[in-house]
Amino acid sequence: MKLYKSYIINVMLATMLVATFTACDDYLDKVPMSSVSPEVYFSSEAQLLAYLDDEYPNILPTYDNWTYGVFGADKGTDNQIEVNAASRFTTTQWKVDESESSNWNFERVYRMNYFLTEVLPKFGGSLDGSKCTISGDVSNIKHYIGEAYFLRAYVYFSKELLFGDFPIITEPLDNDMQVLAEASTRSPRNEVARFIIQDLDSAYLYMSDAEMATTRINKDLAMLLESRVALNEATWLQNFKGTAFVPGGTGWPGTEVYGTYTYPSGSIDNEINYFLDVAINASKIVAEEYKGKLTANTGVLQQSEDEPNNPYYDMFASEDLSEYPEVLLWQQHARSISTHNINAAAGRGNYRAGLTRGFVQNFLMADGTPVYTHGDYATGDGYYMGDQTIANVRQNRDTRLSIFLKEPGQKDVFIDMDNNEGTEIPTGENGENGVEPYPKITLGDSERGYATGYALHKGGSFDRKHYGNGGGYTAEVKFRAVEALLNYMEAYYLRYGNLDESAREYWTLIRQRAGVDTDFDKTISLTDMSKEAENDWGAYSGGELVDATLYNIRRERRCEYIGEGMRYMDLRRWRSMDQLINTPCHMEGFHLWNTPMQDWYDADDLIYDETSSATVSSPSKSEYLRPFEKNPTQYGYDGCTWRMAHYLYPIMAKQFQLIESAGLSNLYQNPYWPTTADMTAEQ
Repeated sequence: MKLYKSYIINVMLATMLVATFTACDDYLDKVPMSSVSPEVYFSSEAQLLAYLDDEYPNILPTYDNWTYGVFGADKGTDNQIEVNAASRFTTTQWKVDESESSNWNFERVYRMNYFLTEVLPKFGGSLDGSKCTISGDVSNIKHYIGEAYFLRAYVYFSKELLFGDFPIITEPLDNDMQVLAEASTRSPRNEVARFIIQDLDSAYLYMSDAEMATTRINKDLAMLLESRVALNEATWLQNFKGTAFVPGGTGWPGTEVYGTYTYPSGSIDNEINYFLDVAINASKIVAEEYKGKLTANTGVLQQSEDEPNNPYYDMFASEDLSEYPEVLLWQQHARSISTHNINAAAGRGNYRAGLTRGFVQNFLMADGTPVYTHGDYATGDGYYMGDQTIANVRQNRDTRLSIFLKEPGQKDVFIDMDNNEGTEIPTGENGENGVEPYPKITLGDSERGYATGYALHKGGSFDRKHYGNGGGYTAEVKFRAVEALLNYMEAYYLRYGNLDESAREYWTLIRQRAGVDTDFDKTISLTDMSKEAENDWGAYSGGELVDATLYNIRRERRCEYIGEGMRYMDLRRWRSMDQLINTPCHMEGFHLWNTPMQDWYDADDLIYDETSSATVSSPSKSEYLRPFEKNPTQYGYDGCTWRMAHYLYPIMAKQFQLIESAGLSNLYQNPYWPTTADMTAEQ
């Protein structure tokens, strides 16, 4: 993207007083320069498009070619774990950074503000485009303006998720120390959420006239994100009410700047209802449009080219997602041009991001009953088959588990098997190409090992051509419309304490697709919250068990979004980790000891001496594999714990030093985090 240098230099805002602005040179070196002024630039539809295309990969969620695949995106939660606990689940490892600025920065905010500041006057202030001076199709120009509003909203939502209160900046600022320091004043989180919603309403309005391919942001996506933002804020305010984590709560650090805080709607309860109403209205717009367009699920994992395919499985493993209306936004990849390693991850152990025992046990039986109503977890009663083999775990279950949970002996790849570019396909125990082996839990290699014994097919193509090392090019799912149905169910229940006709219809449709008995009232009646608490942190809010109906709505969300990166956001907004403060959780994987699965491994490979040579946890701890408890040096060896501060991220220490040097005191740290570098949370 070519921009005039005097304007680009304003990217000083991107690092907001960090390192006395020395980082700006690095950024400037990466941006092509031009003598074309902004008055000439943004003069055509094509220029708007090019600017936004440049921002898509910088702002929207995307696959990472070389680390963990997107279907390991819930790692570090009670859904998926690695071989060490995430630092947030320790009391000693998460510390305030000195000057790391990848989170507390404003580069993308600046770039979206720059676009809107330059383009809106040229559009002429009339929504019909009658005064537009930008050349091109007016409906497309309007759409691109809408995309810019969406992208700015998405940037701000990502910041709110990290920090809560955050500065609201709507214009590109001059390169002036005092101006930039003053702009760092944080707005209360609910006002940030209102600002995001306002941007998304604008996005919806501007994008309403153009029909674009679903590889571009669209108006329905704006409403989906609005429902997510509003539900996130409503549940955060509700679950943290009265604490330092909400404006006006006891100990809220924003009191230093704002004094006694008054909510725009008059009270925190009114504010909660405002956001719930927004979530209900926005989600219903999308839900009504797409409730009849959810991707079909046969409930069967295809195992040969001669068998019918399962569209629900293929939705996560195809090159072209234009035939899946449920996918509201997706990214196309291409061989040798834009690639990833998702298929290779699915052919291995998901880069050691394994499903937890609790997650697997949490999936319902096909008849809608909880697993614990069918005998004990180990042996079952003949309908639930127990967990002594992975094959048994998959039988008679919610098909979202049975089609995505890998089982030794299954065919992971069976198309184009002579394609030698596919070097990363799995090899079965008897040397068969494309066949799932026994889970490699004793393998030290971080790329090919299996953390918990439970691993996912999700995202794995059946075609060998997609299994080149770093050379996968299946499409990337970014947003799915089914979220709108889930958001509506939760928001409506929280607002009114019951389920209306629409919520019941949506829940029925979701369970029907999952291959689960649609009588969710039966499920609710059979739910034992003390049992659910053993498997699911989402059974709690603020250390207390929630009611069975709300819990089952949460369960539905958990089971629908396996590995897609929704879980940590949900756990935080539900305040679902307080109980870990006093009662650490010992994370477990599959049933290793005293089962037929123990015989999958040579006895000499199962080392549990608790030294650095240990490959598995000791059977004296549990018959279930405990990936964090092989030796005492591992994070999480004594269980996953929590500190209240960890619900929000700390602002880096350098920021406070620079604000102070500017003679200001308008910046405050998040609750219980110090402002000194390399220090852990206070509580």
